[in-house]
Amino acid sequence: MSEHIVRSFSEQLEALNNGVAQMGGLVETQFANAIEAIAKRDGKLAEGAIGIDERVDKLQHVVEEQALRVLALRQPMAVDLRATLAAIKIASELERIGDYGKNIGKRALILNSEPPIRLTQSLARMGRQALSQLKAVLDAYSNRDAAAAQAVWLHDEEIDELYNSLFRELLTYMMEDPRTIGLCTHLLFIAKNIERAGDHATNIAETVYLMVTGNRLQVERPKADYTAGAALPPDPKSGAGA
Repeated sequence: MSEHIVRSFSEQLEALNNGVAQMGGLVETQFANAIEAIAKRDGKLAEGAIGIDERVDKLQHVVEEQALRVLALRQPMAVDLRATLAAIKIASELERIGDYGKNIGKRALILNSEPPIRLTQSLARMGRQALSQLKAVLDAYSNRDAAAAQAVWLHDEEIDELYNSLFRELLTYMMEDPRTIGLCTHLLFIAKNIERAGDHATNIAETVYLMVTGNRLQVERPKADYTAGAALPPDPKSGAGA
């Protein structure tokens, strides 16, 4: 293989890597704006999160086209093949996180038109935890760091635990004052969007680990979301069932 072909191939892989990084940075901004829109009751941040979504979608298409071009023209093998396929998968996961950011932004506009409710701060705390996971996994991707990706994967249940706690609080709030049901329903949807964004960050961590090592994580992903079950786990603070 000539030096020109090798250099051209390397440049294409680098462009693909940069495209994913650019998309990741945009989704970070979008998700951060959505969360801060809730915490600060800031309509402009909410609108910004909504507006970014179209750019995220366009970047996903660019990354996918670049990756397909590499697959068609270069027929990469081993680590190059894993990196190319990972770019497609990660772009898809980022697009979903972007969708959740957009949805949160839309609901933030509704929340900000209502009287303040203290649980929005718990929601913002959960959102910042998910954002921290996203930042960490994007760094793991950029640095080709399998250990860092695995660390993100192992911390997924922290977001689940925050979700369980908030879910319990919101149910209590609604039972105590049925007038809050409409508002709390929006909070529940936002909380679920944040929890799902955390799941997608964890999916990216699995992809990064496979891309770097060539192996899949062999143990089952730790999960602590109990809200889909018939009953919530006992509240550790009260020692009683929910």
